[in-house]
Amino acid sequence: MDLSRPSVARMYDFLLGGTDNYKVDRDACAELLKMAPSTRELALVNRAFLVRAVRYLAAECGVRRFLDHGSGLPTRPNVHQVAQEVDPSSAVVYVDNDPVVLAHGRMMLAEDPSTTAVLHADMRNTDAIFGSTEVDGLLRDGLPVGALFVSVLHCIPDTDDPWALVRDVARRLPKGSYMVISQLASDDAELRARITDFMAEITNNTWGQVRSVSEVNRFFDGLELVEGIAPVEVSRWKPDSDLAPRQRTEEWIEYGSVARIH
Repeated sequence: MDLSRPSVARMYDFLLGGTDNYKVDRDACAELLKMAPSTRELALVNRAFLVRAVRYLAAECGVRRFLDHGSGLPTRPNVHQVAQEVDPSSAVVYVDNDPVVLAHGRMMLAEDPSTTAVLHADMRNTDAIFGSTEVDGLLRDGLPVGALFVSVLHCIPDTDDPWALVRDVARRLPKGSYMVISQLASDDAELRARITDFMAEITNNTWGQVRSVSEVNRFFDGLELVEGIAPVEVSRWKPDSDLAPRQRTEEWIEYGSVARIH
């Protein structure tokens, strides 16, 4: 763990108003906000999308199993808290490869080890994830699973083929499962390049890239959207009201949706 460099998880925590971050993370966020001033709003609307999507799957679709890839630092309400408001028996496995996330997550989940777990793994290593006892417990009864890739696929470069990763996870899940996907997107090629280069530099090339809307659409190939005919800027996915928070400007957006696996 190198505390001299920013962490994507800690930067996101700072943008959400959390306290589990360091000066190096706050300084990196300050530079990012200069390039894209709406970044804090973007983080907030994305977190609200996560909450709405989990609540929708639990309350409207009867999903009681969730697999959260790249879960990040705990931020209330967490996935298990949202799902368990609907049904206290709902089970969640969080997956992350950041040791800080792992430590904080295990402290948070100590209160309820029977239905929640944190798995220390790289989300690209699907064999290790689906071979773990934690995920085996989610899949054992064959019930639908909500697999979450919320604001995390941009951490995977094209060379590692994140589209193949999404297809692989979908193939391994029980029939009738769901995918929740959002990714940082912009159709401004210059902005995509500037932010991608900045994030690669500050994280020592442990980040992926901002993608175009059409590139994000590819994650949903072969899946059935539960709302609309195309993914959307996430604040527009089943908003709680017409007054729900929006980004004032959209230099880049969190773009995504929820889809069912046939």
